[in-house]
Amino acid sequence: MRKIILRDSRKIPPFNEPARELSVLTKPLWLHQRDTLARHTDEEREVTSLSEIDDAREETLVYRDNLYFDTVFIDEFVDRARALDKACRVAFALDDLAITGQAIFLQRGIRQEGSHYVADLWYYPYGIEPDVRSLVMHTEPREVGFYHVPTHMSNQYGDLVYDLPTKPFLSIEHWLHVLHANIDFGIFAIGARFEQQAERDIRLNLRLLWRGMLERKQVLTSSELVRVGKNCGIDPTATIQGPTFIGDNVSIGPGCVIGNSLIGDNVTIDQGCQLMLSVVGDGSFLPFRASLYRSVLMEDCMVAQNSCLQMCVIGRGSFIGAGNTFTDFNLVDRPVRADFGGSLEETGMTALGGAVGHNVRIGSGLVIFPARMIDSDVILFASPERRVIRKNIMWEESDHLKLDYGPRLHPRLYPRD
Repeated sequence: MRKIILRDSRKIPPFNEPARELSVLTKPLWLHQRDTLARHTDEEREVTSLSEIDDAREETLVYRDNLYFDTVFIDEFVDRARALDKACRVAFALDDLAITGQAIFLQRGIRQEGSHYVADLWYYPYGIEPDVRSLVMHTEPREVGFYHVPTHMSNQYGDLVYDLPTKPFLSIEHWLHVLHANIDFGIFAIGARFEQQAERDIRLNLRLLWRGMLERKQVLTSSELVRVGKNCGIDPTATIQGPTFIGDNVSIGPGCVIGNSLIGDNVTIDQGCQLMLSVVGDGSFLPFRASLYRSVLMEDCMVAQNSCLQMCVIGRGSFIGAGNTFTDFNLVDRPVRADFGGSLEETGMTALGGAVGHNVRIGSGLVIFPARMIDSDVILFASPERRVIRKNIMWEESDHLKLDYGPRLHPRLYPRD
């Protein structure tokens, strides 16, 4: 089967790159899509519009390049579409909780048409044709979260829960979707899917129990759930609970606590760091006592000591200095809203951190308000004048531009349109 990719050239602030270039589960989205579809397709072509597609009478899959989906989702879509043997388009029920609860905010790619939500993913068994039917997919969400949370940041019963798709699908049009693709629809969803399988498969439970007994470990810390790559050094005092995936040439120091996370290749996580439901890109460095909760670091990032990131996305090649705090909860006005196309829109999130673009340098001791963006190539010095980031910071406001040779010392690599 051939695949035809619809290019989406819109740049996602604050990274100022198209979605296809942004990191999802430690690899660019375009590479993630290619790997996910490898077993179904053997030919690839890129176009800017449907009108550019030829009328060859052959099996064709068409999708927009800002879509995130995993193997479980696309395998079912292709299998069902082939069984139908008719041109069809992906669709979702209006009451699909993963779509309505998270995916439809701050985007236009998943939109309602008639009695369904539809998106830009098509299957044509005999070449492109105008008449397509809706193929309703079910994300099969699983409720996961916290059930004893103060009611000022949860519902009246103290429940702070998320409907995680076990068959995820997402249109990435905002930095929030990069967070969702990596965490709620990524590593968090993998954990939810594992729990679902464990409830249904007695053999899986027996295999986990046997592995734990064989290694003399608690089940969640056994090699069945903690996958470690080649040439890794992990201190025996580190606590790692799965599902966690660790790449090659990774160093994890004493006292680290890591749970349900994805760590890329050539990463150093040193003494006393804590990672929960987070993704750390290739070549990143956490010296000591850095904390990540439901956050994403793209490749070649550094987070210095005592910095705390909660529900944040950090672009590639960026540095977060010591003692920075990314807050995630509006004390007065909730839920959290974020900038989308120049206006504030609901995020669907009770708590949400901030986003830092590519090639950013942030000094020590800053406090960043929820849902704020720091543009790519910005440098923020630690100074009495700017300790609290209350609004989005654009490149034109970067502190290095005030220096005589600042633009030469720190050139702009990721300009906005």
